[in-house]
Amino acid sequence: MRIGVSGTHGTGKTTLVEALCARMPGHLAMDEPYHLLEEEGYEFRYPPSPEDYRSLIARSVRSLCSPPSPSPSGTIFDRTPLDYLAYLAATGADPSEEADDTALRVAFAHLDLLVITTITPETERVLPATELPGLRARMNDALLEMVYADPLNAWVDTPVLELSGPLHDRLDMVLGVVERLGQPGPGSARG
Repeated sequence: MRIGVSGTHGTGKTTLVEALCARMPGHLAMDEPYHLLEEEGYEFRYPPSPEDYRSLIARSVRSLCSPPSPSPSGTIFDRTPLDYLAYLAATGADPSEEADDTALRVAFAHLDLLVITTITPETERVLPATELPGLRARMNDALLEMVYADPLNAWVDTPVLELSGPLHDRLDMVLGVVERLGQPGPGSARG
């Protein structure tokens, strides 16, 4: 199974990815594109520039389109191109002008499930404070608008699970959807 986890910073994405890998034997976590690009020598501005977000979109597309992991079970991706499109929208850019919709469709076709973590009263109370709180809130709103409007018609065939409830229920909610989707999923059959 190939699962993408998207959401603004400070909503528990990485914690969820780690918990899913622990509960889904054989699944590997794919680090978020920001860290992958840093390892490849990319130098980001602070805060990231539109050019940085476009580089993150391209790196995320490459990750999603990569051949299945050495693990026979699947991969859980910490962030998807949708994250960076939402960050661009949060900074005033038009997402439909920022990415190749065909490349995005191909990338999202490799996912069996897209999980969205959101800002909730509980995340604000329980999780550590984050940097750039204004950008965080704007990205959260842009992400939620984009995931359902799908202005690029890129993830229309990818099941979406929005996690807006209690943090302690997130893992079981995702596992329940994974069970309903069944394994192997469509992404497992794609190269």
